[in-house]
Amino acid sequence: MSLVYSTDLGRTCPNCRQALAQCQCGKKAPPAGDGIVRVSREKRAGKVVSLVKGLVLPDEQLAALAKQLKAACGSGGTLKDWVIEIQGDHVEKLMQTLLKQGHQVKRAGG
Repeated sequence: MSLVYSTDLGRTCPNCRQALAQCQCGKKAPPAGDGIVRVSREKRAGKVVSLVKGLVLPDEQLAALAKQLKAACGSGGTLKDWVIEIQGDHVEKLMQTLLKQGHQVKRAGG
């Protein structure tokens, strides 16, 4: 049986027994990028989603950029495994916004 809560630390990781805020077990390392941001679109369950991949930024900066891109598109979205997902077909707008910020951008897919 493993410890999952401590009065000193709060919720703890069952693997390393560190507080969840300090746990490194479940965190994946960011993928190594080639310096090119790829923007594409996918259809999921009949709905279109724009994807931004290849950004090698710290977690906080990536979350802030995702928030900024969602606001620029006027749409919702999320950040999953270093991929920014924006609801709707906003590929061109995302590419323009990223280019203005100085990123090297390519359109991926068809």
